[in-house]
Amino acid sequence: MVRIAAAALVLGVIAPFLLQGQLKEREQDPLELPANMRDEDEDIINEPAYAFNPIQAKKEVKVGNFYARKGSHRAAAARYLEATRWNPSYAEAFWKLGRAREDLGQHQQALDAYQSFLKLEPGGKRSREIRSRLSELEKRAQDAPDEPDSPKLPSTASLPPALRNR
Repeated sequence: MVRIAAAALVLGVIAPFLLQGQLKEREQDPLELPANMRDEDEDIINEPAYAFNPIQAKKEVKVGNFYARKGSHRAAAARYLEATRWNPSYAEAFWKLGRAREDLGQHQQALDAYQSFLKLEPGGKRSREIRSRLSELEKRAQDAPDEPDSPKLPSTASLPPALRNR
């Protein structure tokens, strides 16, 4: 018991002196980490390498649908964009991405998504509806600037010719 009390007294007296030096260092430059320190999750945060994965693309669309029903169009658009990266020939993902971007007021990105959809399915069920929206979206895109931090769509040029012309 005496040892515990002595240890607590020593720590109570010595610890503030030890911490004062560390606090002064933090106050001088609180936002920058020292060069020898790096974020422990830095290697985990890297962007994933996308490979053709239609199963993952369908999962992303399913989660995007959940967010869209919930009213979180930004989260839905992010998931649909992920789906287009996993499967660049997934026309439904481009269509839903266009709808989500349109709801967000990102008219140019919605236009790009719809055009990608039409490249993949020029005679699909929704093609007429999208073609009628394109002229309206082009006018809106010219009038209102989009958000600058919106990610770009993946290119369909990397697809094999058989998938590009579908």
